[in-house]
Amino acid sequence: MPSASPSTRNRATRNRATRETLGPPITAGIVTALVGFTSSFAVVLAGLQAVGANQTQASSGLLALTLTFGLGILWLAWRSRMPVTLAWSTPGAALLASAGMVDGGWPAAVGAFLMVGALIVLTGLLPVLGRLMAKIPTALAQAMLAGVLLPLCLAPFKSLGSAPLFVAPVVVCWVVLMKFAPRWSVPASLLVALAAIGIHIVSNGVHVPSDSLLPRLEWTTPIFTVEAAVGLALPLFIVTMASQNIPGVAVLKSFGYTTPWRSSMLVTGAGTMVGAPFGGHAINLAALSAALAAGEEAGKDHSRRWIAAFVSGLAYLVLAALSAALVTLVAAAPSGLLEAVAGLALLGTLASSISSALAVAEERIPACITFLLAASGLSFAGVGAAFWALAGGILVRWMLKSREPLQKP
Repeated sequence: MPSASPSTRNRATRNRATRETLGPPITAGIVTALVGFTSSFAVVLAGLQAVGANQTQASSGLLALTLTFGLGILWLAWRSRMPVTLAWSTPGAALLASAGMVDGGWPAAVGAFLMVGALIVLTGLLPVLGRLMAKIPTALAQAMLAGVLLPLCLAPFKSLGSAPLFVAPVVVCWVVLMKFAPRWSVPASLLVALAAIGIHIVSNGVHVPSDSLLPRLEWTTPIFTVEAAVGLALPLFIVTMASQNIPGVAVLKSFGYTTPWRSSMLVTGAGTMVGAPFGGHAINLAALSAALAAGEEAGKDHSRRWIAAFVSGLAYLVLAALSAALVTLVAAAPSGLLEAVAGLALLGTLASSISSALAVAEERIPACITFLLAASGLSFAGVGAAFWALAGGILVRWMLKSREPLQKP
């Protein structure tokens, strides 16, 4: 049997080298998108519905978010040649879920989303605004987030009493996967939940309209109110910056990349403004999922990991086409099942937020005040608990700090 010619052998060698070079970043990009989307889309739906979105508007919001940050990833990764990935604001969605509807309903919430986008753009244009954000004590920002997350994270355990046959398998799946494959714990529990929804639909003869399975954007004309600006826009901006954008920069830095801050803020801010009238609350730098595209799993070649981010952007655009079908299935879910999945998805964030809030002994009392105010659901003058929690925590912190000189001998 004749041996292969040198040119054939060289071509085979080049093809094998290409597969070895491109295979890891492509795989990492697909995994980044799957984990990022499936692990938190239930939180986004819960947040949008809590501030007044109906099923169609929530579906439009999920689609708008996925499209805007998917396209944003493609642009930033291509231009910077770095593994810059974006995401929707999961902590921001949790904030919406705890805040509830504001005066003016859904259109006022959309107006707040537009304000958040404008503030993010200004952060990119005005360095002083970024420095001002950095002055918010980390302990208080994390305590506010933990307080916002607490009611949502209680949902899986409350739902165990109301719908044990549906929720218990989801919780068991999550616990088992947390031990053996933590990254896939939430996606796997989501699959179990979707299976439970399918059983519920078939056994109860629930009708699912076929036209609701097709993705479409629905415009909402925004209105602007003081209550929505103070109670939704400002806390949503702070949570998005403190819990997503700043950690996202840190994650990329840990892998040796310097985030293109200005262009990232301009892209995410503009993307938020474009998506807001269609129901998108906020997009930002990815934090947790960023490590999947920037780490060793994306290949040994540090200079080619941007391909993983680019592929994740393409994968997000594919997932956007499935958003309406997922929303329709979730709408047919037994009571408490969606909240259970969302709560499980946020448990890790709750744990890290509490840890950060209580890390410094001198900050613990102000942090506890902030946490309790945020968890209380306090609403005053039309403004939700997140704002009052941060304001109260800063006030208590200032009062305690001002006493320190008097306590010294």
